[in-house]
Amino acid sequence: MLKLPGLIDPHVHLREPGATHKEDFDSGTSAALAGGFTIVLTMPNTKPPIFDSETLDLALTAASKKARCDYAQFVGAGPNNADKAASIADKAAGLKMYLDSTFGELRLDDMSLWQAHFEKYPKNYPIVAHSESRSMAAAILFAAIYDRPVHIAHISLKEEVLVIKAAKEHGIKVTCEVCPHHLFLTKDDIPDISHGNAGRDEVRPRLATKEDVDALWTNLNVIDCFATDHAPHTIEEKDSDNPPPGFPGLETALPLLLNAVSESRLTISDLIEKMYTNPKKIFNLPDQPETWVEVDENSVYEIKAVDQFTRCNWTPFEGWKVKGKVCKVVLRGVTAFEDGKILVEKGFGRNVRG
Repeated sequence: MLKLPGLIDPHVHLREPGATHKEDFDSGTSAALAGGFTIVLTMPNTKPPIFDSETLDLALTAASKKARCDYAQFVGAGPNNADKAASIADKAAGLKMYLDSTFGELRLDDMSLWQAHFEKYPKNYPIVAHSESRSMAAAILFAAIYDRPVHIAHISLKEEVLVIKAAKEHGIKVTCEVCPHHLFLTKDDIPDISHGNAGRDEVRPRLATKEDVDALWTNLNVIDCFATDHAPHTIEEKDSDNPPPGFPGLETALPLLLNAVSESRLTISDLIEKMYTNPKKIFNLPDQPETWVEVDENSVYEIKAVDQFTRCNWTPFEGWKVKGKVCKVVLRGVTAFEDGKILVEKGFGRNVRG
C-alpha cells in the first residue's frame, strides 16, 4: 500500500445552499473521502451566493450538520461588499473573485470594482480569481500593483501557463491550479464525452486543444496545485436544451493522476506537492493529525459513475481504465473510508477556519 497524506482540494462546488438535488455537504464530502481528500474548500456561487456574514453562516451551519470530511467555505467578491468580505476573512477559506461571467451579487462588471477587494482583503488570506486569458493577465497585474498574492483558478491554455511562468520569474506573487479534466481531455474528446448529448462537454474553462494540454504537462513545474473544480449537475440537466457548465471530479482526480504516475508522466512527489503541500501553504491550512490515505498502486479498474458517491450520477471519464485505487482514509485517527464504504457520520467533518 502507498501511504499519502490527507489530500486537499481547494476548489469544489457542493451546491449547498440552493441546489442540493445536485450535491450537498453530505454527498459531496462522502465523494471527497472516497477520492482521498480530507479537506475541501467550497465555492461561494450558491443560491443565495455566499457574500456576507449571514450567508456564510448559512453555508457553515449546513456543513456543520452534514460534512464528513474537513472543510472551509469561500466568500464571494461582489461590487459592494469589500468591507463585509474583509471583516469575515478569518472565518472564510479565502475570497473568490469571478472576473469573467457570473451573475447577481458576485458580478464584477469592470476592473474598478476589483480595486477595493485587493486593497481591503487581508493579505494573509488568499484571493482566488476565476479568470481566463486576458482577465487572468489583469488579475496578475493587480497582484503586482497591490503587492499581494493571487491564486489563479483552473488554468487551461498554453498562453496562461506561459504568462504565469513569466510572472513568477519576475517575482509577482501568483500561484495557480489545473484540473484533471484540463490535463487529460481535449476538444478532440468531446464526441466520446457527449455520447450524442451535446451538453455533457459543457465546462468552464472549455476543453482546449492538444497543444494547450501538452503545454500544461511541459510546464508542470509552474503549476502549484491540482484542483478538481468539482461542479456536479444531474445527467438530466446536462442533457437538457440549456446545459449548465461543469464536471464532477472528486472521485476521479486521484485515480487519473495515479495512473499518470504509473505511466511516468509525473511522480508521487509531484502529486503530494500539488495535492497537499502547496495547497496547505497557499491557503494557510492547519495540520490534520493522524490523517492519511492508503492507496493500492497496482489496482486496475474502470471508472464508473454507478460506483460513486456524488449525487450527479455521471462522469466524463466513464469507462476509463486507471491504475491506482483509494482503499482507506484515516481522518484524525478515525477510519473514515475503507473498501468503498463511508464509515463516519454526518457532521464528523470540522471547519478548518473554525
